[in-house]
Amino acid sequence: MFESLATFTASLPDWLQWVGIIAISAIPFVESYFGSAIGVLVGISPVIAVVAAVIGNVITMLLVVLGAHAARTKLTASSEPKEPSRRRARITRLFDRYGVAGVSLLGQAFLPSQITSGMMVSFGASKNAVIAWQVVSIILWGVLFGTLAALGVNVLDPQG
Repeated sequence: MFESLATFTASLPDWLQWVGIIAISAIPFVESYFGSAIGVLVGISPVIAVVAAVIGNVITMLLVVLGAHAARTKLTASSEPKEPSRRRARITRLFDRYGVAGVSLLGQAFLPSQITSGMMVSFGASKNAVIAWQVVSIILWGVLFGTLAALGVNVLDPQG
C-alpha cells in the first residue's frame, strides 16, 4: 500500500507533490507519520513533507471530532444516561487514567488519530482539549517519522 501511495505522489508534478502528501495523510493509518515519510522518500523537502502531512491529518481529525461532538450533543440531549457495557467501562477507565494528553500522544501507536479523537469526544472529553492535544500529537509523530526518513531509516518497512 505504501508503495502505491509513494508512486501516486511521485507521479504528480514536482510543484504539486505536497498536495499528494496532504491527500494521502488524510487516510487513517497513513496519517502524518507515514505521510511525512513517504514525502521524504519521494524527494520532497522534509519540512514541506511534514507540514503537508500534518495538514492532511489535522483536516480529517477535525472533521471526525466536530462530527462526533455534534452527534454526542444531539444524542445526550434527548436520552437518559444508561449503564455502560463492560467494554466501554474498561475503555473509559483507561481514558480516565491517561487523559486526553496521554491518549492523544500514545494512541497513534495503536489506532489512527481519527478513531482515538472520535472515541475521546464520545466519552465526553472536551472537544477543544481533544483538538489541541491531537494537533500536538500529529505534529510530533509527523516530525519524528519525517526526521527518521530523512536520516535514511526505513520507517515504512522495518524488516527491509
